[in-house]
Amino acid sequence: MGKEVREMFRKPGSCGGVVWPCAACKLLRRRCAQDCIFAPYFPADEPQKFANVHRVFGASNVNKLLQEVPVGRRIDAVSSLVYEANARVRDPVYGCVAAISSLQRQINILHAQLALAQAEMVRIRLHHASYVAHSSTAATVAVNPLTGGTSSSSATATPSDVALADIATAKPLFSYDMLLEHAHGGQPMWSY
Repeated sequence: MGKEVREMFRKPGSCGGVVWPCAACKLLRRRCAQDCIFAPYFPADEPQKFANVHRVFGASNVNKLLQEVPVGRRIDAVSSLVYEANARVRDPVYGCVAAISSLQRQINILHAQLALAQAEMVRIRLHHASYVAHSSTAATVAVNPLTGGTSSSSATATPSDVALADIATAKPLFSYDMLLEHAHGGQPMWSY
């Protein structure tokens, strides 16, 4: 095989010695040269890819851009151009900015949900700690059903036993339930 034939087999868009024009040259109705700058990035079997890029940016602007970008970075540049062109075709006013702002909104919502979940975990831990403190206090300080007073294992309750009982039954100054239910329109975050 000759050197030219081997080159044609390596070139994108070639088949059996016949060179097909790339999608760019086909759309622009011109002959696709051996050194066509568009051929490696806009193959003939993906014509819509270049059609959108051409419609949004123009072939001459894309040609200038590709010549200014180093060869190793051209595939990334073309990928970005195709994404932006497709987004602009779908949404002519906002283009890819609409997708970016939508993703940013989703991130903000997820951050808020994460903060609420963390607050709910704190509330549950505090509730559990209060329950453990109350149950351990109930074991040491018992209510006498005959007199209605408290008694411990000894005949009279000590001041520290009474203080523990008051702490275990005291209402918190700030209710996490109120914060969470307010954030969810009065509905609890999770049902038990």
